[in-house]
Amino acid sequence: MAAAQQLPASLRAALTYSIGVLALRRPFFHRVLDYEDEFFSLLMLVLETHSLRTTDASFSESLYGLRRRGVNVKVKKEDSRSVSGDGIQHRGLAKHQKVLSVVFLVVLPYFKSKLHAIYNKEREARLQASLWGDDNERFNDAEIYDVRGDLVPTRTLRVEASVRERVMNKFQKIVGACYPWLHASSEGLSFTYQLLYLLDATGFYSLGLQVIGVHVCRATGQELMDTSSRISKIRSHERERLRGPPWLKAIQGGILTCMYTMLDYAQTGLIAAVFFFKMMEWWYQSAEERMSAPTVYPPPPPPPPPKVAKEGIPLPPNRTICPLCSEKRANPSVVTVSGFVFCYTCIFKYVSQYKRCPITLMPANVDHIRRLFHDM
Repeated sequence: MAAAQQLPASLRAALTYSIGVLALRRPFFHRVLDYEDEFFSLLMLVLETHSLRTTDASFSESLYGLRRRGVNVKVKKEDSRSVSGDGIQHRGLAKHQKVLSVVFLVVLPYFKSKLHAIYNKEREARLQASLWGDDNERFNDAEIYDVRGDLVPTRTLRVEASVRERVMNKFQKIVGACYPWLHASSEGLSFTYQLLYLLDATGFYSLGLQVIGVHVCRATGQELMDTSSRISKIRSHERERLRGPPWLKAIQGGILTCMYTMLDYAQTGLIAAVFFFKMMEWWYQSAEERMSAPTVYPPPPPPPPPKVAKEGIPLPPNRTICPLCSEKRANPSVVTVSGFVFCYTCIFKYVSQYKRCPITLMPANVDHIRRLFHDM
């Protein structure tokens, strides 16, 4: 059910990406991208109507072997046909259920997409106004010259604003204020129904299915065979309804055959496009994860120890002995320029006086002395 619900969004992303690539060489496809919502809604309207008519399922549900069945809660005792164990009678989809299914599958998502676009536009306008100020506020006291050179105040231009623009501005403000609450309510209801469906507390996966009175179930083998025979019967019946002379019937039959063939190829091509898009998305996402994942490298080998200067103090054979006082180190401290360890008092006096490391004679000062809290 989750995969069937997410398939239209994946299909839209795949089509938008493909058309965007084609638009790089064919500017005509930019017009399709300008009306992306209308183009995709029209495509889904054709696919969903054809699928509900032939298979009693939506386009994505038929792909995953699901079928929609009408529900009658009130079951007569005399009629025990197709009654499930939960006391619910399943039957085929009625005409109004198919129409409502198209509304919930195509029309409502279209309006939601348009409201989301209006909300994003209004939010960008608010953000721009908060950063740069409103255009009306910036030009309140400004005066504009028309083509003839006459001085026209901006108040006159505001009065001449059309009623349509005012209504659209008010509508955008209302959408900007109400859409977040509507979107949150819609997502909350969707999550609640999915959780209840997962816990087997309800037989409806979404609120739309409950409003329509439809259960979505797995199709049996007999239903799949009935679907194929139903499709052939529908097509043969439509050919028989053709009227006119034989040559006109032949032309109309050829047109119907081409339409059905195009629908079949469109469904197959769209399914292939979705799976290809998902595969490429997974491929590039895995590659990006591999590139962005932190690689654990082995620690580099330690650098070679600095050489002891000929005129410097020799190192004692015991590493725990201070080279300056020849006694066991107390409050050990290291000189960062060389890495050798001394007593803090000894190295502080030496570096303060000579400004160098006593062993390597490298330049150093008291800021290069660090306290060690673990002495080897």
